[in-house]
Amino acid sequence: MTITGERGSPAEKNRWGYDRARETLEFIQARAQGFEPRTAVVLGSGLGEVAGAVEGPIELSGQDIPNWPVSTAPGHAGRVLLGRLAGRPVILLQGRVHCYEGYPMQAVTFPTRVLGMMGVRQYVGTNASGGINPELEAGDIAAVTDHINLMGANPLTGPSEPRWNVRFPDMSHAYSPRLLSLLDRAADRAGATLKRGVYAAFMGPSFETPAEVRMARTLGADLAGMSTVPEVIVANAMGMEAAVLSCVANKAAGLSATPLTQEEVLDVMRETAKSLLAVLRELMRGLDEEEARR
Repeated sequence: MTITGERGSPAEKNRWGYDRARETLEFIQARAQGFEPRTAVVLGSGLGEVAGAVEGPIELSGQDIPNWPVSTAPGHAGRVLLGRLAGRPVILLQGRVHCYEGYPMQAVTFPTRVLGMMGVRQYVGTNASGGINPELEAGDIAAVTDHINLMGANPLTGPSEPRWNVRFPDMSHAYSPRLLSLLDRAADRAGATLKRGVYAAFMGPSFETPAEVRMARTLGADLAGMSTVPEVIVANAMGMEAAVLSCVANKAAGLSATPLTQEEVLDVMRETAKSLLAVLRELMRGLDEEEARR
């Protein structure tokens, strides 16, 4: 992977700017054949089973989409699917890119920008996390209620772009209370246990140290990870409702006697995929039911 332009340079910002996003949007819409997704689902590591549940998909490879950042992370297939999940029109991103791959924040959130320009109403993210709260165990699924950005950067930095968002968007309810309520109902219908927690985002790719985990816990975090927060910031800035389901892959550093590994994360995520899919299906049904009552 080669990323041209110095980090933060005008050339780099332009690569992930509004005009490039418009070009990408037109490419996807031309292949969508009039299909208009209402909800976006972004899959974290090892969740291919969820992608397999999309009905009648139009499948695009990220490598074929102009300007689309391509993931180099394990368990991220880099596909874009347009179809229906439990009957609801969705666009599903099978994988994401991360800052730890060498991408700037503007590239990490470029797909979210395109989703917002597409008219998507809800951004539903998923990720793998480490459990900071001692009550969280590997295999648990938690609805994120808030986040702490410890990545040292914000995707909204740089020149103001009013065609995308206001300069200083409010983040009081970054995780939609309405979607959180629908997720609780979806979990009940799916027969799944859904926990809640605050997500702390670190830059990575090294796992957190025990001291960093203690710091995050002192700040009020329940979960630790290396993604999602930049996307949620941009989704809110562009007027989308956001919800995130975090799959606890392991206990965070210092809380387990065994070393943390990427293989462990992927194994647990694959085991969790079935329960996660059941909750996502019921969420889609709940969204359709609410819209039908309006």
